Amino acid sequence: MALKKKPVTGMKDILPGEMEIRDYVLNIIKDTYRGYGFSAIETPCVEHIENLTSKQGGDNEKLIFKILKRGEKLNVEAAQTEADVVDGGLRYDLTLPLSRYYANNSANLSAPFKALQVGSVWRADRPQKGRFRQFVQCDIDILGDATNLAEIEEILALTKALKRICPDKAYTVRVNDRAILKGMADYSGFPENETDKVFIILDKMDKIGLDGVREELLAEGYAPEAVEKYTGLLAEIQNDAAGVRALGEKLSGVMDPAKAENLATIMETVKAVADIEFGLEFDPTLVRGMGYYTGTIFEVSMEGFGGSVAGGGRYDKLIGKFTGVDTPACGFSIGFERIITILMDSGFKVPEAAGKKAFLYEKGLSGEQFRAVLKKAQEERANGTRVAVAQMNKNKKFQKEQLAKDGYEEIVEFYKDSLK
Repeated sequence: MALKKKPVTGMKDILPGEMEIRDYVLNIIKDTYRGYGFSAIETPCVEHIENLTSKQGGDNEKLIFKILKRGEKLNVEAAQTEADVVDGGLRYDLTLPLSRYYANNSANLSAPFKALQVGSVWRADRPQKGRFRQFVQCDIDILGDATNLAEIEEILALTKALKRICPDKAYTVRVNDRAILKGMADYSGFPENETDKVFIILDKMDKIGLDGVREELLAEGYAPEAVEKYTGLLAEIQNDAAGVRALGEKLSGVMDPAKAENLATIMETVKAVADIEFGLEFDPTLVRGMGYYTGTIFEVSMEGFGGSVAGGGRYDKLIGKFTGVDTPACGFSIGFERIITILMDSGFKVPEAAGKKAFLYEKGLSGEQFRAVLKKAQEERANGTRVAVAQMNKNKKFQKEQLAKDGYEEIVEFYKDSLK
């Protein structure tokens, strides 16, 4: 049977042109985040299946690539449940592995710990434009800081990175808090054990609008008075810090107003100290689907691209699942593949700090002539020029066209007669 040359469904080969853009973007992200005091770490791509299926990852737990036990531990004939044959899986995000990492290594880490993690994750999702089954995430997380400095620093760092990558794009950071989400549901009179279902419907607001949310809530059988109170509340909210405080006062009977004050302070502080322009809005419909979020949540939308290009939030309970002691934690992730899609679709070219030259030499050079070509290339490289050396193909015209397509601005040809 012939071997298959195409990648597995949902995966892709990355050609040099795209790889150059990916490396460029990653370097900007890492450089920006290091400037805010984040330290690079790495975690394994394989996690214990018990961790991955601990009901922290929301719908992503349905998309795990599971790994069979190996050797003598794998006994398919005797297996009665999946647990008898599976003991690991490919990570579906970087947050759960980071929490395990911190639980295992916190004694050797600074406090608070500012982590920078870049790596591939895997989800058995339906592939589509800008979405693959293997993709890269770029995360920053602050562990051990219960203050809102964590949210403020992460918003500032991420927006600076995005502005450096796409300086001509406008983008908006939308913020909310899980406590405010719950407070609004409680205030409206929804049953406490039904709030997750309410949030699932609310999360569709950008697709179906307020009237669509109202209709779906009524179709689910919720009391009309609760639905009207809820949608009325959503319709009157202002999206600035003053609006957050006003909402906090209205919800004071069911929610600690300090939650709203904290979010308003984050918004005001970010706007006061940011040295770049971007939108910052309170969005009471922002939900974020991961089960581990406990407080502030945020997403970033970018001009000309549907959906979010970054998101995150506070997850103060997740590390405690490993240690038995809750540890404050907050993280933000750039949708790296979506950013790359935006750049590729716009025909983006990586700015060249140094020139690119190609040296093509004629077949049949003497040893001395061949060494002369290589020596010349070394001299050019020492001066900062990027030089590719290759033997001339029979179809030299096509070869030169490909080199030009790859960004080689100058092509120098070496012939036996010219290398005396």
